[in-house]
Amino acid sequence: MNWIKRWKQAFIFLLVGIHFLILSGCWDRTELNDLALVTGIGIDQKGKYVMLTGQLVVPKQLGAGTAMSGSNIGGGGATIVLSGTGRTIADAIANLQEKLPRRIFWGHVKAIVFGEKAAKAGIRQHLDFLSRQPQTRLRSNVLIASGTAKSVLELLPPIEQSSAEVLRELSKSQILLNVTLKDALQMLSSDTGAAAFPMVKRLPLEKGKKELETIAFIQRTAIFKKDKMIGSIDDKLTRGVLWIRNEIKQANITVSIKGTKGKITATIIRAHAELIPKYEKGKWKMIVNITSEDDILLNGTNLSLYNEKHLHMLEKELAHTATARVKAALQKVQKEMNADIFGFADEFHRAYPKEWNRVKDRWDDIFPTVEVVVKTKAYVRRPGMNAAPQGFPEQEVKK
Repeated sequence: MNWIKRWKQAFIFLLVGIHFLILSGCWDRTELNDLALVTGIGIDQKGKYVMLTGQLVVPKQLGAGTAMSGSNIGGGGATIVLSGTGRTIADAIANLQEKLPRRIFWGHVKAIVFGEKAAKAGIRQHLDFLSRQPQTRLRSNVLIASGTAKSVLELLPPIEQSSAEVLRELSKSQILLNVTLKDALQMLSSDTGAAAFPMVKRLPLEKGKKELETIAFIQRTAIFKKDKMIGSIDDKLTRGVLWIRNEIKQANITVSIKGTKGKITATIIRAHAELIPKYEKGKWKMIVNITSEDDILLNGTNLSLYNEKHLHMLEKELAHTATARVKAALQKVQKEMNADIFGFADEFHRAYPKEWNRVKDRWDDIFPTVEVVVKTKAYVRRPGMNAAPQGFPEQEVKK
C-alpha cells in the first residue's frame, strides 16, 4: 500500500507544479499606462533626413474641459503632436521614442500621411517599414498632403477628436479615393507599379476661428509611378478615374437638355464598370462598359419626367456626361502622365498571359497607345417625390 501512497503524493506534487506554471501571472504584460497611443503618422522629407510626426493621445487630458497649447481637445479626447528625425523612418521613430516617457504603440493608427516632398522622393521604404510592424493596421488610411504632413496632423478640428479621425472619416465617405495601407502595397507591387492616393489640403480658416482650428479635406488625387509621385489630378478627373476602377460610390451629375432652359441634377444610386480587354493583330484594346442607376435631385427645367421621351433624353445626356468625364481622365492620366492606375495591365495579363509576358517590359511604351472604347448606359430609377417640375405654371410644363 506504501507504493500507492507514494504515487498519490507524486501526482499531487505534479498537479500543484502544473498549477504554479499556469497561474504564474502575465509576466510579459504591458500596462496601458506604459503606452503612448499613436492615432496618426506624418512622414516628411527634410533634405537627407526623414521627419516622422506622431499624433498621440494625451491620457491626462481625456475628459478635460480646457485645451492646452499644442493639443487638440474635443469630444472628451486630447492629442498632441511630436516629431523625430533620422536617416530612415526607423531612425526617426527611435528619435521620437527618446522624447517620450512611454513606449510607442502603433495599433491605433487611423491615418498615415505623406508630405509632398516625401511622396516625390519615394515612399516604398516607408511603406515597407510600416508593413513589417506587427502593430500597424493594414486598414489604416494612406493620404498625401499638399505641403507637409505635419501641418495636417497638427490641425485642431472643431468637431472630431483629432485630425487623424477627420481623415479617416473623409476616406470612409468615399466621395473621392479611399486607399488603405493594404491597397497601397498591392498597387505598388502590381505589374506596372502605378498607384493613386487621395491628396489633402488644409481648409482655410473661417473668420473668428483660432489658428489651426480647421480641418484638411480630400481635394485631389496624387498619381504615382514606381513609388514616386509624378503629379496630381483634380476632383472632376478623379471621378472619371473612379468610374473606370469601378469605385464610384457617391457623385452628382448635372446636365442640360438640348432645347430646354434650366438644369437637372442626378445622384448615383448604383454604378458598375467592367473592363473587357482585347488583343487582335498586335493591337491592344480596352472596352469599358459602364452602367449607372440614378435618382433625380433637382429638376430646374419645365420637362415632366413622367414623359418617357423626356426620361430617355435625360438618360442619354447623363450617359454622355459620364462618358465625357471618363475620357477626360483617360486623356490626362493615360496620354499625358502615362500611369496605368486603371488596372489595364492586370486585365491584359489575366486575359492574354503569353502576349503580356512578351511586352510587360515595354508596357510604358504600349499603355499610351491602348485604344479605349467607353460605353455608358444610364437609367433613372426614381424621379424624386415629384416627377413634374415645381414652380412652373401648369400650362408651361411640357408633359
